[in-house]
Amino acid sequence: MNITITGASGFVGKNLSTFLESKDHHVTSLSLRNENWRNEFPMNGDAIIHLAGKAHDTSNTSDDQEYYKINRDLTIELFNKFLNSGIKEFFYFSSVKAVADRVDHVLTEEAEANPYTPYGKSKKEAEEYIFNQSLPEGKKVYIIRPCMIHGPGNKGNLNLLYKVVKKGLPWPLAAFGNKRSFLSIDNLNFLVNEILMNKNVSTGIYNFADDDAISTNDLIRTINSAVNKKAKLWSISKTMIEGMAKLGDKLHLPLNSERLKKLTESYVVSNQKIKTELKIKSLPVTVQEGLTKTIQSFNI
Repeated sequence: MNITITGASGFVGKNLSTFLESKDHHVTSLSLRNENWRNEFPMNGDAIIHLAGKAHDTSNTSDDQEYYKINRDLTIELFNKFLNSGIKEFFYFSSVKAVADRVDHVLTEEAEANPYTPYGKSKKEAEEYIFNQSLPEGKKVYIIRPCMIHGPGNKGNLNLLYKVVKKGLPWPLAAFGNKRSFLSIDNLNFLVNEILMNKNVSTGIYNFADDDAISTNDLIRTINSAVNKKAKLWSISKTMIEGMAKLGDKLHLPLNSERLKKLTESYVVSNQKIKTELKIKSLPVTVQEGLTKTIQSFNI
């Protein structure tokens, strides 16, 4: 298949491109940073996978309008090019944050969207535009809402936790009981390829997540196991930790309210819809296997 990927230079883009090429797909990149991208847009092909976007800034220093300019406006322009092309399928990588910043139960595709941040709102507005357009016959659109993606080479919050464990420091947030969903890059690659190869997958919105959620405390145990250390879990007062995070907001310290929320809140995402659509019972990589692989890569 002939596939075009935007954002191919990013973490997901590099991994997905390599994986799809290993499956004998022909992959080309389209850089939206290039002002000439409109003239370079392919008018024919099997699919375009739109990964490019402005990521959520946990330091809260980004200009709000940048999210809308990149995540919404650029996506709209790209999608319009797709509508007027001979390309058959459009993948838009949105985010679970286009629906909710906090999840009380399990997030499904049917949940009413109520994003709070400019990041989430910009993603949601792009989704709304896409689904408000009439699709020409023979075209399909897949809006993908991944949760936190990880894998070897990704330097996100998992790397921060790894550094804490590697130094032998105790985990001071054990009092926060929670469960979170993650997404291994291996499972992401697998799902995209399965959709590409399965012509019966319907146009729609699909959550991407590993099969099981994991608590932060169990994540700390997994990290310790991966580096052959004994887990040190401290249950310090929640009130005290939250106060330190608020101080971090003012002083721009590593621990701020946004990062504390990411580390301790529950955010469980269902992947049942895409598995039902693909007629599969489970994804190839378990949450523990994926996390262990990511964590062990930090020491390379």
